[in-house]
Amino acid sequence: MVKTYLFLVGAIFCEVAGTMLLPISQNFTKLIPTVSLSIFYLCAFYLLTFVVNKLPIAIVYATWSGLGIFTIAILGYIFFKQTLAWQAIVGLFLIVVGVILVNSFATKLS
Repeated sequence: MVKTYLFLVGAIFCEVAGTMLLPISQNFTKLIPTVSLSIFYLCAFYLLTFVVNKLPIAIVYATWSGLGIFTIAILGYIFFKQTLAWQAIVGLFLIVVGVILVNSFATKLS
């Protein structure tokens, strides 16, 4: 089970890396960022194929997208100087709490 969650963390990392490269690719006009983000997205989906064989797809997608959203919002603030309203920050932490709850009950059910 630990290996499954490591694959999920790897998929989240790859998805976040690919998404962070989107603005750098400048609408896919820059070759290296475009190729890099494509590789990261392909790796993310490849890693997800191992995870969906062990966990329900609803749990996998909730975790992948929720933690991806949270991480991208934080990294957007750090690297791209994007601001977040306090309501958005509360919402992001609620996403993390939701992911924790979903995964806590998913392991009890499976």
